[in-house]
Amino acid sequence: MHAFGLKSEGKKASAFRALVVAGLFAGSGLALGANDGQTQVNGLLSSDPMYLSTWKTLVHHEDRLPDWVINLSGTSTLQMTAVEDHGSKYLVGPLCETPQGCDHERLVVAFSWDKETAYALLANVPAKLPADTSPSKTEYRWLGKPSPAMQQLLTEQLGK
Repeated sequence: MHAFGLKSEGKKASAFRALVVAGLFAGSGLALGANDGQTQVNGLLSSDPMYLSTWKTLVHHEDRLPDWVINLSGTSTLQMTAVEDHGSKYLVGPLCETPQGCDHERLVVAFSWDKETAYALLANVPAKLPADTSPSKTEYRWLGKPSPAMQQLLTEQLGK
């Protein structure tokens, strides 16, 4: 008998139990990984080397980006979500340099489900723009050469 009052089990039963427990933990990890709502943009690059590689390729071709955009190191308070566009699935989420800066500058990032393609929209509203002025003064900078359909998707996400 073991200290817990259980009879001693054979090596095969013990190995089987270990496999079952390992399978349960592995299965739960897969379920969490597949859930699109578990990640924020500012944690994405450290979550998977493929995201990092794809993002580095995208920003490498861009001039004069702020560090928080290059590193996706700003503030992200919302979870990324899965969005489908013309049969393709993307993981999409917003990022700002600081919580206070979200009123004037915001980045919306979209990664393809296979993590091989990324697009982004960097929107900049002039800081001294009166509240009653139309947001038509907003400057949009597209990263990754998104198609018109992807531009629409990113613009819709920006408004959320």
